[in-house]
Amino acid sequence: MKIIVTGATGFVGRYVVRQLCTSRHLVVAVARDINRARALPWYNQVNFIAHDLQNESWDWNKSTLPDVLIHLAWPGLPNYLDFFHIRKNLVSDLSFLESAVFAGVPRIIVAGTSLEYGMQYGPLGEEIDTCPITPYGFAKDSLRKSLEMLQLKVPFTLQWARLFYMYGVGQNPNSLLSQLDRALTEGRKTFEMSVGDQLRDYLPIETVARSFDWMVAHPEMGGVINCCSGKPISVLDLVNQHLARKNRSIELVRGHYPYPDYEPLAFWGIPEKLRRYGFFESVSDV
Repeated sequence: MKIIVTGATGFVGRYVVRQLCTSRHLVVAVARDINRARALPWYNQVNFIAHDLQNESWDWNKSTLPDVLIHLAWPGLPNYLDFFHIRKNLVSDLSFLESAVFAGVPRIIVAGTSLEYGMQYGPLGEEIDTCPITPYGFAKDSLRKSLEMLQLKVPFTLQWARLFYMYGVGQNPNSLLSQLDRALTEGRKTFEMSVGDQLRDYLPIETVARSFDWMVAHPEMGGVINCCSGKPISVLDLVNQHLARKNRSIELVRGHYPYPDYEPLAFWGIPEKLRRYGFFESVSDV
C-alpha cells in the first residue's frame, strides 16, 4: 500500500514511518529538513520529499496518489497556547487536506489531541462532545469538524487519531521524562517537578506508531480513534517507574512547578475502537 506521511521527522512521524516500513508499505515521507531525515535509519527505505506544507503548495499528481495520507505535520509544539495554531496551522492544514480530498485521495488519517476535550474530568470516550480551551486544542478540533463537513460533500474515509500522552527516545527535550533523563545524565542530586498526583494516560511511542499501522490495516475503523492506554497513571508513578526501569534514583522535589491551568487534574481516554478491533491483543507493552 502506498502511504504519504507528513511530519515524517517529528517525534511521532519518525516512529510511524519506521513501523510502516517494517510492515512493508511503500512510504513517501514528507518533512521540511532533508538533513534531519538523512540521520534517520529508514531514510533509504522511503521516498523522501523535502517540502514546507505551510509555505509551499503541494502538487497532487493523480498518477501517484497514495492509498492513504497520514497527516502528522503541525509546527510550533509543545506551545499549546499561542494563537498561531488557529491563525496559521488550522488554515494551512485545512487547505492541504482539502486539496488532497479533491485530488482523489481516498483515505486520510490525521493526528488529533486530547486537548480537544478541554477541562473535562475523568474517563473520556470517543463520542463525547469536545470543548477545547487552548488555541491548539481549538485548532485541531476545528480541523476535524471541518473535515467531517467536507465528507458530506466529497466521500472519503477519515480516521482521526486522537493522541494522549507519549514517551520515548527522541521526544521533546522539555518533556517530563526528557528533563528527568537529563538530570540523571548530569548527575544532579534532585529533580524538580509538580506534586505529581495528576492522572494521565500514557503510551510508549512505539505503541502509538503501531496503532497508526493498525488503522491503515482497518479502514472500517473510522471517525475519532482514541490513541491511549485507557489506564490512568499518576505523573509521580510514571516518574518512579521510569527510574526503576533505568535502575536509577534521584531525590524528587515535588510541588516545585504548579499544575497546568489548561488541563484537569485527572483525565484519561477510553480506546473503544482500538479495543473493538483487537489492537491491544497485538501488543504487549500496554
